[in-house]
Amino acid sequence: MDVVSIDIAAIDRLIALALEEDAAAHDLTAKATIAADQSGHAMITAKADGVLSGIAVGERGFAAVDACIEQTWLRKDGDAVCKGDTVATLSGPLRSLLSAERTALNFIQHLSGIATSTHAFVAAVAGTHCRIVDTRKTTPGLRHLEKQAVRHGGGINHRMDLAAGMLIKENHIAAAGSIAAAIRACRSLQQQTAAEHAAAWVEVECETLDEVREAVAAEPDIILLDNMTPDQVRQARARVPAAIVLEASGNITLANARSYAQTGVDRLAIGAITHSTAALDISMRVGSGDKI
Repeated sequence: MDVVSIDIAAIDRLIALALEEDAAAHDLTAKATIAADQSGHAMITAKADGVLSGIAVGERGFAAVDACIEQTWLRKDGDAVCKGDTVATLSGPLRSLLSAERTALNFIQHLSGIATSTHAFVAAVAGTHCRIVDTRKTTPGLRHLEKQAVRHGGGINHRMDLAAGMLIKENHIAAAGSIAAAIRACRSLQQQTAAEHAAAWVEVECETLDEVREAVAAEPDIILLDNMTPDQVRQARARVPAAIVLEASGNITLANARSYAQTGVDRLAIGAITHSTAALDISMRVGSGDKI
């Protein structure tokens, strides 16, 4: 599986785009209500229980608006927080604090929501050998950060992009003619491009137990069971050798995740942890002078 590698320059470009989108350099309300030389303090607080992610991005967001902002982050990415916990204290030009607030918190709230949701699924399958894995159902432009948030929540990453591995789905099978033919084609390309894509693996999606039987005979690295019931997954597990990683996806929720994990499946792929999760409620309050 892929491990997220964060390109700091790319993150800074993303922050710059977000600040430009918010017109942070032209905050009319701050200019109208706050003197240019007025300083202040701020406190960032968790308003709900959860797991943090995006702290490093938020910190760079405040610094991008004003290098004079002094930041003390009391928690780090991956930390659990409870409602009411102080995450950071800031001080500096009050206009800058307010102009940077929304962009910084947008990143932290969104990514912390993903980490929190992932952690809930990880907790649901605790005690089994099953792992929670993400998908490519991510927000355009935010994939690396969202997949990092999954890791902060205790999950693991599936392929980062289309060049990281070969996942054969129903349309590929239709084009190739069969599951076996599709796997053979992918193995052939794997051998041809080994020098360039040494870590690439072959995974095939199966919708029925008959397809699982065909896939096992063709020996992929991973078999993905799509929209199967726990009982069907259990039957598939009995037919799939341990050398092939077995993954289940589709209609898996917090309520039934443990039932799936107890079938012996190796991984549960949960698209919802990145594409449908709620933001973690985190707020910032400011005060002028020495008061927060």
